[in-house]
Amino acid sequence: MIKRIVIYSMSVTLLAFLCIAPHAGCARDCRLPDPITMQIHGMVAPGFEPVREQFARNFRDRGEVGAACCVYLRGARVVDLWAGYRDIDKKEPWNEDTLVCVFSTTKGMSAAAMVLAHSRGYFELDEPVARYWPEFGQAGKQSITVRQLLSHQAGLSAIDQKITPARIADLDSWATVLARQSPQWVPGSRHGYHGLTLGFYQNELIRRTDPKHRSIGQFFDDEIARPLGAEFYIGLPESIPPARVAAVQPFTLVEMFFKPYRIPARMLFEMLWPNSLTRRSLMNVEMKGPGDIAHPRWTRVEFPSASGVGSARGLARVLGALAFADPKLNLRPETLAELRAPARVPTGGMHDRILRMDMAYSLGFIRQCPPFNLGPSAHAFGAFGAGGSTSFGDPEIGLGFAYVMNRMSVHMGDDPRAAALVDSVYACVRASANRTP
Repeated sequence: MIKRIVIYSMSVTLLAFLCIAPHAGCARDCRLPDPITMQIHGMVAPGFEPVREQFARNFRDRGEVGAACCVYLRGARVVDLWAGYRDIDKKEPWNEDTLVCVFSTTKGMSAAAMVLAHSRGYFELDEPVARYWPEFGQAGKQSITVRQLLSHQAGLSAIDQKITPARIADLDSWATVLARQSPQWVPGSRHGYHGLTLGFYQNELIRRTDPKHRSIGQFFDDEIARPLGAEFYIGLPESIPPARVAAVQPFTLVEMFFKPYRIPARMLFEMLWPNSLTRRSLMNVEMKGPGDIAHPRWTRVEFPSASGVGSARGLARVLGALAFADPKLNLRPETLAELRAPARVPTGGMHDRILRMDMAYSLGFIRQCPPFNLGPSAHAFGAFGAGGSTSFGDPEIGLGFAYVMNRMSVHMGDDPRAAALVDSVYACVRASANRTP
């Protein structure tokens, strides 16, 4: 136990130095944000007033700077709130149409694209990826199925080449790099978070199977975002003015040491080891600090695992549509059954080779597993982003939830700001059900 504590403490110290040092020179990045008291904008349906109070407490008690929360229930919007500032200097208000980079919460929208593509019959989950993308079938990947790929079981969490905006913008050249990559473990035997890479493989699978050969960002925009009226972008268009996009405040040294968080000690230690699989999987990207992916050089290109930009309203609308089987998406019963089915655990168990904790995945989504708060439903599916953004769908009650913010925290899926809102939403749903005659 003592050895574990020592390793954990050293890991936190070194990780803080490596990841946060580029931001440590700025005085405002070396202290916790001051509590903000302000007007909460938006609406809540009758019975959901406690959600507004928890949202206000995020600013009053939990150090929020700017944020939005939205909930759809059985196709109706029941919560739509925003408040705070979209800039770190606290001068520009967070508006109704403010957008923000949500980091890995982007995976939820990429997963939605894969769900729709499956419903359209573009691919079958238990067929080899190489059937649709022949070049993929090299370097030990011949038998990897689409299901294994979307469940983080393919062993492709790391890429041998550095990920840069220029490289991933050239889709054809990058596809060649992806096809040549060899797995890091026997596919199907383990799973490990494909934190940076999953979206690239999803993108190429869409390009190969879509009759129009669209990228995943374009497919998502054409077939999901626009029909649903959901504003979210995998590749932010030049037409969106910078003033609409919130600036992101990275987490700080103070938060790293004095805020409660749950990051597995072994994961922290391996993040510091140059050749560890965890480090190669999560840090093989051209950046200097934890908030850099929110820079326009990243958000303007399609990075389907990490640099999506949108609103809480857009996220909740999409996941609520999946959870409620919105007729605008016209999803096949077979696809809906796959979406709601429990995750299939790999032969080696639930332990994640990258995150070093038990996880569950299917169809590109995270499934119910602590500490990721997807509400009480075992059938819920969602995605979480670095810093605290949260989104999920609950098919048991047809609910879509999303929370986005611009102040990053160091929590692993259990951010107290989002958790308080999730718990409050479900308390309101239960109370409403009890009042119904």
